[in-house]
Amino acid sequence: MAIGIPEPYRTELQDWRERLGDPNATLIIPHVTLLGPTTVSLADLPAIERHLAHTARPNNPFTICLRGSGTFRPLSPVIYVALVAGEARCATLAAAVRSGPLERPLNFPYHPHVTVAHDIAEDGLDRAYEALADYRAEFDVRGFGLYERGADLRWRQIRFFPFGQQGDESGPNGDGGRRAGTGSRE
Repeated sequence: MAIGIPEPYRTELQDWRERLGDPNATLIIPHVTLLGPTTVSLADLPAIERHLAHTARPNNPFTICLRGSGTFRPLSPVIYVALVAGEARCATLAAAVRSGPLERPLNFPYHPHVTVAHDIAEDGLDRAYEALADYRAEFDVRGFGLYERGADLRWRQIRFFPFGQQGDESGPNGDGGRRAGTGSRE
């Protein structure tokens, strides 16, 4: 589960990741993770989708501001663009997503961010950190997506869960969510 970064920032950050030589640049779209990759049974998917729709409903849109670069080094070879507004809302949302059928322990404290370089040479990480030190973006978040990794190893949004849909039972499972491909992508 993740908050997809909207255009034009999605393409900007994707281009940075490609230029920096990140091996996952074409497989992962820029996003703020709410729940990292999690294997679930297909039989559990309807209950999970209901949980996610229920989690999204009481939320109102909020603004994320991205500014500057950060790193998880030396613990992990990652350079990211930092959230300077919206991080508390992301943390609250992530905790709600990780409840019920998706309850999972965290290996590290939750830290919302947008990865721009991972698993590249140290000098590339240094270049990324310096190049994105002045990066700025601001956008509204209106919901979050459920992503699936395809056979080609690319992550794609398969469902979007909009905020503030109380009483809207229009989703295919009566849960207010929308399948991707119906104009629901963020």
